[in-house]
Amino acid sequence: MSSKLSKGKGPRAVHRCQGCGHVEPRWLGRCPACGEFGTLVEELQAGTPPRPSAALVADGAAPVAATEVVELDAKARLATGIGELDRVLGGGLVPGALVLLGGDPGIGKSTLLLQLLAGIAGRRGAVLYATGEESVAQTALRARRVGAASAAMKLCAETDVDVILGHARRTPPTVLAVDSIQTVYTSELDSIPGAVGQVRECAGRLMRYAKTTGVPTIVVGHVTKDGAIAGPKTLEHLVDVVLQVEGDGASPYRLVRAHKNRFGSTQEVGVFEMRGAGLVEVPEPSALLLAERPLGAPGSVVVGSADGNRPLLVEVQALVAPAAAGIGRRTVAGVDANRVSLLLAVLAQRVGYDILGQDVFVNVAGGLRLAEPAIDLGVACALASSHRGRAIDPHTVVFGEVGLAGEVRAVQLAELRLAEAKKLGFQRCILPTQNRARLESDLGLELIGVDRLSAALAALA
Repeated sequence: MSSKLSKGKGPRAVHRCQGCGHVEPRWLGRCPACGEFGTLVEELQAGTPPRPSAALVADGAAPVAATEVVELDAKARLATGIGELDRVLGGGLVPGALVLLGGDPGIGKSTLLLQLLAGIAGRRGAVLYATGEESVAQTALRARRVGAASAAMKLCAETDVDVILGHARRTPPTVLAVDSIQTVYTSELDSIPGAVGQVRECAGRLMRYAKTTGVPTIVVGHVTKDGAIAGPKTLEHLVDVVLQVEGDGASPYRLVRAHKNRFGSTQEVGVFEMRGAGLVEVPEPSALLLAERPLGAPGSVVVGSADGNRPLLVEVQALVAPAAAGIGRRTVAGVDANRVSLLLAVLAQRVGYDILGQDVFVNVAGGLRLAEPAIDLGVACALASSHRGRAIDPHTVVFGEVGLAGEVRAVQLAELRLAEAKKLGFQRCILPTQNRARLESDLGLELIGVDRLSAALAALA
């Protein structure tokens, strides 16, 4: 039997890792290549696999000097009509780009895609939206709900990638969208849709179409329980742009960021609000996030955060209460729980605020998640304010990184954080001494540089 399989006379059963694509002849609990557990899935493999479509992108031309290649005109980008999305893309869609749009179920991927296509169809011509998860009637109903339905938006419910590309070649669209890459397949492979081989082959064919025709192509990707885009990692390497829609299901706010962008920066972030009529841009997120901030409440601090190159002023709330069972517990939302534990230890050992045995609750208002160390000083000040029962001046902004020795370290983008605070009417800022020394202007704010956590708490008192 082994000799027949080796000659490729018929399909054989193999087990392929859904994470890295490694193939084993039998099932294993753990993939020996990437080390992930439970990722080997059985699939039928033909004796002679087809040639990967991604290899057909090459045009066979002789090498040319980089200086002789005609530069892509910035005006050739397709503006989506959604300012926050164009910001993340670097100005719009580049002709021939393959874009991967990922996010949790129900986060708004398909809604954002429909609004993007509607913005382009209204100015640049017909677009094609191929869905493998809904019927045409269901997609049209959702398009009408978000105000994206138009005669220039062509819909088809199809999962065969060759049929989808056939429609696109007969009537070339301005943009092609496929929702989702895990539902499409090619009949040349025996595996089911969503398998590693199918995802890789279908993505390769879509990439070949985008590169040879110049039509920007957008594919939607599912995510795993860990938040990573499902399918082989080569899928993210294959595409030009990887966009991720992030947000908390309990919060109406959504963040769109580029984890990969060959044609622009990955330091930009777009902010949206989910409403009944779809995703709405939030051009001034700081003002919206602080609109319901309570004034004069202990434990409430405005922190100058930054997401990429986008400054955000957010409210960090802390509550310190006596432990109900004699053992202090930690409940944290929006920040790293381990970081909060570290700051509690610093407050106890370096400042003398021993609240390790009490119940501690920390929350970022608005449902956002902050990961940068620049919020350390704000979290520590909020904890101290709640512990002392004294409110912090509502016109004060705080930012800085706190070290284990109780020192306050400098952070990046201090000027942008201060400019955002000035724009929203704040009057004073507590910031690291090193950042204060490097500033060329105080921007009309009272700036208090501190190098120790104790100094920051004294300034706030």
